[in-house]
Amino acid sequence: MSSFANKSEHQKVAEAEIESFRNELGPFVVAAETTRMAMLFADAERSNCPIIFANDSLLSLTGYDRDEVLGRSLAFMLVHDADRETLAQLAGKFGGTSDKGVEFLCRRKDDSEFWAAVFISPVRDEAGTVIQYFASFVDLTKHKEDEARSKMLIDELNHRVKNVLATVQAIVWQALRTSSDPKTIQQAIESRLVALSRSHDLLTRENWESAGLHDIIANALEPFERADGLSGRIFIAGDNVRFPPKAALALGIVFNELATNAVKYGALSTDNGALHIDWKTVSSPEGQRVLLQWREAGGPVVAAPSRRGFGSRVIDRVLAHELAGEVRMDFLADGLICSCSLLVPKDAG
Repeated sequence: MSSFANKSEHQKVAEAEIESFRNELGPFVVAAETTRMAMLFADAERSNCPIIFANDSLLSLTGYDRDEVLGRSLAFMLVHDADRETLAQLAGKFGGTSDKGVEFLCRRKDDSEFWAAVFISPVRDEAGTVIQYFASFVDLTKHKEDEARSKMLIDELNHRVKNVLATVQAIVWQALRTSSDPKTIQQAIESRLVALSRSHDLLTRENWESAGLHDIIANALEPFERADGLSGRIFIAGDNVRFPPKAALALGIVFNELATNAVKYGALSTDNGALHIDWKTVSSPEGQRVLLQWREAGGPVVAAPSRRGFGSRVIDRVLAHELAGEVRMDFLADGLICSCSLLVPKDAG
């Protein structure tokens, strides 16, 4: 109903009672009209329980004008496709005496939706007859958003834990397969778990959104620089191209393997060796690619290994499967050159 003239006599009487109620209990009504809690009164003596009073907070919450609310059933505030069960719940609240709230998905005048906990209580006359219903609304929108975000974070955490366990399983299995020496196995597992942990720390600092390539490499090599006194012998140059978490973790493992080999057998195993890592970004039919070179110099004379070790298999597998990458190992007399072509994922940010 949009105007007083179009309302039924019964509706006019009901609203007149509210007006009388307002006049008799002025301070209470003023408080009800101005309180921050959204509330309304509905006429219990008509089948559809039309609204006969709505305070300013309810109008602010829903976006309706007062004359667009008065005379209508509370059900009009529910979403367009409210199912029978929801409507039955609402009818049950008007017909019962329970003071428990019920959550409803409601709609505003602009058709945006919000969740609300609705508490409905009967108002009785001196004879005990229910003549009105009092309803209050608690906006649950932020609560629902936080709830959804918490669920998303829990699901993401579960996903990450499964991935971590799978990675740890692969690390342990490959270490056991490669060597039978307990100390060698222990060192291999510890080194790779530390690298995985450091990559997790880096992504945590970045809110698990993405990580820059420069940061990934520096993070992977920092323990070697610190423990082996290699500061000033490692040179990193290139834009901080962003990679999403899964790719960042994979790259962290790759650079840990390369650094481990360089410290054991390559340029970083001598006093005068140096390591240069640089890259550039180019366009390709698949998208942006990073062309990276890992160049060792000044170390012992190197030769291609007679068999592929765990580190080589990890590098090939990670770059090929995780980043649609290509890798080439050139074992030159002056030192190893590892050339990589990495596809930058579209969700890198």
